[in-house]
Amino acid sequence: MIKPTIAYPCFSLVKNDTLLEYGGPDGELGASLRYLSQKFTMVTPEAKATLNDIATEEFAHAEMMATIFHQLTQGLTKEQIIDSGLDAYYVNHGLGVYPASAAGIPFSACALQSKGDPITDLYEDMAAEQKARSTYEYLIDLTDDPDVLAPLRFLREREVVHFQRFGEALDIARDYLNQQHYFFMNKYGCDD
Repeated sequence: MIKPTIAYPCFSLVKNDTLLEYGGPDGELGASLRYLSQKFTMVTPEAKATLNDIATEEFAHAEMMATIFHQLTQGLTKEQIIDSGLDAYYVNHGLGVYPASAAGIPFSACALQSKGDPITDLYEDMAAEQKARSTYEYLIDLTDDPDVLAPLRFLREREVVHFQRFGEALDIARDYLNQQHYFFMNKYGCDD
C-alpha cells in the first residue's frame, strides 16, 4: 500500500507525470485498448492469447497508476495544489483521477493503432512496451520515495516481460505466415 503522504522533494514532478503512464500516449490505458483491439486479427491462437493476456494485465497497471496518483494527491492543501502545478487540473477535475498526459492532454484513441496486419501490430506492440519501460525509468529517476519506487520498478519489469512475450508471438505469427497453406474447395463451388 502506498502511503498517501507527500514527503519527498520531487513530489510535483512524479505527481504530474504519474498521469502520463495512466492516460498518456504511451500509457497503460492506451496499451490495454491497443492489444485488446489487435487480438482479433492475429493469425494464431497463441498470438491471440498473448494479446488478450497482456491487455488484461495492462488494465491492472492502469489501475495501479491511478491509485498512485490518487494517493499522492489525497488531502492536498490549496497551497500544495498551486505549488505543484496542479491548479489547472484541479479546476477541471478536482483531485479525481482523469486519463490525461502529463501535459494535461486528455486520453485519446488517436495514440494507438490497430492495422489488422499481425506483423505490423506486433512490432508496434514491442515498441510500445519499450516506450513504457523508458517512461517508468524516467518516473523512477524523479523520486526517492520507496513506496512509489516499488510499484514503478515492478511495472517497469513487467514491460520487459511483455516485450519478450510479443517477440515470441511475432516469431509464432511469422512462422505461421511463412508456411504454405492449402485451401480445399468443392470443384463446383457448391456444398452438394
